[in-house]
Amino acid sequence: MISTRGRYGLRVMLDLARRGGEGAVPLKDVAERQGISKKYLEILMRDLVRGGLVTGVSGKNGGYRLTRAPEDITVWEVLRLLEGSMATVACLAPGAPPCPRESACPTLPLWAEYDRMTKAFFEGRRLSELLRTPGGE
Repeated sequence: MISTRGRYGLRVMLDLARRGGEGAVPLKDVAERQGISKKYLEILMRDLVRGGLVTGVSGKNGGYRLTRAPEDITVWEVLRLLEGSMATVACLAPGAPPCPRESACPTLPLWAEYDRMTKAFFEGRRLSELLRTPGGE
């Protein structure tokens, strides 16, 4: 399940993408448009900056902007950064210790296929594609 972090983070990224030509976008404006508290957005932005998807600009005309064009950022990148492991089950999470039941687990192939499908789905979606979908701010 995608948490609030992932959903809000994606909304923020789309908000910045929509205003890409306007320079740095003030966080208070994003918070207002998205109906998300500025305090919560500050936490998300810190992670997006650390993850290299967003850059912050200080000063009078400060704010945030994407580090790459919307067509170069996948939904998977955003979700993976903000959600951490997107693995369906613990044994498939990156760095998980080997499962002693792996060779005898009848459900492991099911979970592995589901994980591959999920990753492929979100890797195949770019911010630019979401910008073209109907919907409000």
